[in-house]
Amino acid sequence: MRPMNRRHTMNVRFALLPVLLAVGLTACTVETGLEPELPRDPHSYANAEEARVAHVALDLTADFETRTLAGTATLDIVRTAGSSAIVLDTRALEIEAVRVAGTGEPLEWTLGEPDPVLGRPLRIMLPPGAEHLEIAYRTTDGAAAVQWLDPAQTSSGAPFLFTQGQAILTRTWIPTQDSPGIRQTYSATITVPEGLVAVMSAETLTPEGESVDGQTRYAFRLDAPIPPYLIALGIGDLSFREVGPRTGVWAEPSVVDAAADEFAEMEAMLEAAEELYGPYRWGRYDVLVLPPSFPFGGMENPRLTFATPTILAGDRSLVSLIAHELAHSWSGNLVTNATWSDFWLNEGFTTYIENRIMEAVYGEAYARMLEQLGRTGLRSEIEDELGGYESGETVLHLDLTGRDPDEGMTAIAYDKGAAFLRTIEHVVGRERFDAFLRRYFDTFAFQPMTTEKFLAYLDENLLEENPEWREAIRPRQWVYEPGLPENVPPVESEALVLAAEQADRFAAGTPAAELATAGWSTHEWLHFLQSLPRDLPHDRLRALDSTFELTQSGNSEILFEWLRLAIANRYEPAFVALEDFLTRQGRRKFLRPLYQDLAATEWGRARAVEIYRDARPMYHAISRNSIDETLDWGDD
Repeated sequence: MRPMNRRHTMNVRFALLPVLLAVGLTACTVETGLEPELPRDPHSYANAEEARVAHVALDLTADFETRTLAGTATLDIVRTAGSSAIVLDTRALEIEAVRVAGTGEPLEWTLGEPDPVLGRPLRIMLPPGAEHLEIAYRTTDGAAAVQWLDPAQTSSGAPFLFTQGQAILTRTWIPTQDSPGIRQTYSATITVPEGLVAVMSAETLTPEGESVDGQTRYAFRLDAPIPPYLIALGIGDLSFREVGPRTGVWAEPSVVDAAADEFAEMEAMLEAAEELYGPYRWGRYDVLVLPPSFPFGGMENPRLTFATPTILAGDRSLVSLIAHELAHSWSGNLVTNATWSDFWLNEGFTTYIENRIMEAVYGEAYARMLEQLGRTGLRSEIEDELGGYESGETVLHLDLTGRDPDEGMTAIAYDKGAAFLRTIEHVVGRERFDAFLRRYFDTFAFQPMTTEKFLAYLDENLLEENPEWREAIRPRQWVYEPGLPENVPPVESEALVLAAEQADRFAAGTPAAELATAGWSTHEWLHFLQSLPRDLPHDRLRALDSTFELTQSGNSEILFEWLRLAIANRYEPAFVALEDFLTRQGRRKFLRPLYQDLAATEWGRARAVEIYRDARPMYHAISRNSIDETLDWGDD
């Protein structure tokens, strides 16, 4: 089915039928309301019980001089017979006009009072029969989803733009109902300066672009309905390298060959995931390697994962991130958390599936290393950052009402969620659990999912087979009670046990040169560094550094752990590398802990403020918000 846009004149009730059935919406207006009934989303103003967005058609021009995206968004909507308005989410958007698409009839609209997290509701009055709306608008400096990079911030020397919509930032560049439960198809026409390439989380209809008045126009379409946070745009000097029949890499020219080599096993990962959980339903799986300021490791935008260059280690040792984003093609993109309180349904499932993909491609021993590191990180975060095992912050279904949903993006959703699924697998058996997950993805494909709905499906389609399984797993304890239940299956990697033994030997006085580190993977090095005492004399740190050249490491994960150890001991020889690391990449996973470590002492805080003053402009808004809070930035 071809998505509607303002040039289509066919009846919307027939044109939208395949899409609406795919997401469970009715294809006509009915007195009883829209189906399915969605839970109230505290992070959206949408009046989803009266009117919903089904398709978004963008026609935008990227102006790098004014740093604006400007044009129109045409919305195809479905509504109840008695509905008189639709409410959209916006934040920091300049709305210029709202009209009926096709006829140009102006519509009455109002913007509500602003909220610093949610933005402003855009309420549009709907005349009878109106099902296609055109909104003329432009972005502003407050568009937190959009980062504009100067030529000096890219490897190509050309400007760059990328968007990051998760969790609720799509509303800062597209006026739509920005709730994960309201799935939408989309199409787009994007006009960019000549010499730049536009890519999106959609099928590219014009691979070479179309030259128009000294600019280049690209067209895109995604027929599968997605939550709006997955609508994504990248613009820059980009090249493409094919990796497999359905996989490839986009990146700036100086990066693309290294990235293609690093991700050479993507096709094998894709095949392994399909073998486990059913066919890949998105056509292609490509990766866009972004400039270093990207705030996350990766973002699972359909057909085109956005990835940080910090995973380009040169030895394919950090590609579990690609397995994670690929896994989202089933958990998250195909079946999506209905609200951000259900976020664990995305990330817990994905972390579990990531590990299964890595096991299939790289072997069980490698996967156990990754799982143990995740479990160790989970316990550390609970103990050091989330208030301990009795804290309400450690429940899987976290009530985020009145809070920024970014606050729920902790190891709880990822690693406690994965441990819950590992517990189910351990009790019922892997073969039975794999079959259950495959049925789950098939049954709820292209639909939102709540925690309660999943627990009911789990009970009815798996646990009822044997009541003892329910008692052994205790699903409601896992989801609604704090901490880490005692029935979690233990995980232990022999390789990591040996790495920890070497850390003990070093702490006991063994010279660094005598440690048995030959052939270690990144993960063994990480566990070794994490297992060292936090207080080490400078002469011992110098011995480690000179023997293994840790300060000069080109592996971002290893360097990060080493820099944390250096800060803990005020090891000055590593601080030039620390400042360089904090100013050349913007990945929040690395930035926030390093700034937190520095801010813990008077001397460190002074240094952190000095570095941040220079580095802050190159960070994405998501990272800036986290560090601003850490350093009380408004007070400095």
